[in-house]
Amino acid sequence: MADLPHDQVRTLLAVVDEGTFDAAAAALHVTPSAVSQRVKTLEQRVGRVLVTRTKPVRPTESGQVLVRFARQLAVLERDARTELGIAAESEPARLPIAVNADSLATWFLPALTRVPRDPPVYFELHREDEAHTATLLREGQVMAAVTSSVEPVAGCTVRSLGLARYLPVASPEFAARHVSSGPPERRLAEAPVIVFDRRDELQDRFLRALVPGGRGASRLRHHVPTSEGFRDAVAAGLGWGLVPEPQAEPLLRSGALTELAPGRWMDVPLYWQQWKLDVPALALVAETVATAAAEFLYPQPPLSR
Repeated sequence: MADLPHDQVRTLLAVVDEGTFDAAAAALHVTPSAVSQRVKTLEQRVGRVLVTRTKPVRPTESGQVLVRFARQLAVLERDARTELGIAAESEPARLPIAVNADSLATWFLPALTRVPRDPPVYFELHREDEAHTATLLREGQVMAAVTSSVEPVAGCTVRSLGLARYLPVASPEFAARHVSSGPPERRLAEAPVIVFDRRDELQDRFLRALVPGGRGASRLRHHVPTSEGFRDAVAAGLGWGLVPEPQAEPLLRSGALTELAPGRWMDVPLYWQQWKLDVPALALVAETVATAAAEFLYPQPPLSR
């Protein structure tokens, strides 16, 4: 079996992280031709193409395996230097984490403020839909993720965080104009709706739960790709939408929003997935996030083993 020279693996990681061969060369303080040669030699060793030569560079499926290995290697090497007392001050623990926008806007940042400051840990947050954050784990871009996927990514552990509750709401004026006449489930299916992006199916799932066999939400859709912007678009009357309960409650109390189906909501299960590595900083963050999630989210049944 071909060995994996660490300098070549690190170079591959730099190319993927920096996005281009030239940027990787600058980060590694070598020439672009040296970067290209290292990646090409590594590809010859494993007998597979590892990156697509696009802008930005993207790892292939085989490349993702080696990118994940390279990132894990870098973490283990840094921890070993720290334990030996030879780590440079410029080498603090840096944890790349994938998290969905709604968690980021409600409970996740307060959770991170609880992580002890000594030794220092620095976060590199990647915002992605909860249904797709596990992909960043699989690609080796992050070490941990808040995800709706209960199936562990290869080489990762999974633990339950809780249920994020979403309320179907709209501005009072919007509700009076679009929903007041007729059954709300039928009227909602015809009314303009706010969605996060083209992959957001939460509103469709809610309506199908209300009306089994229904077609989901209207095709009259506003795409608003930030959590705060989504909430504000609903409050402004552009459409209806499912807003996280912590964001919706103050506006419901003030009268800026109204519930469209009182007593009905959508609960989205959230899980924490992380690498199976004995990394003290990662373990500390995992415990802190799980503790905070238990306070902010609704409980869900424990995972079956």
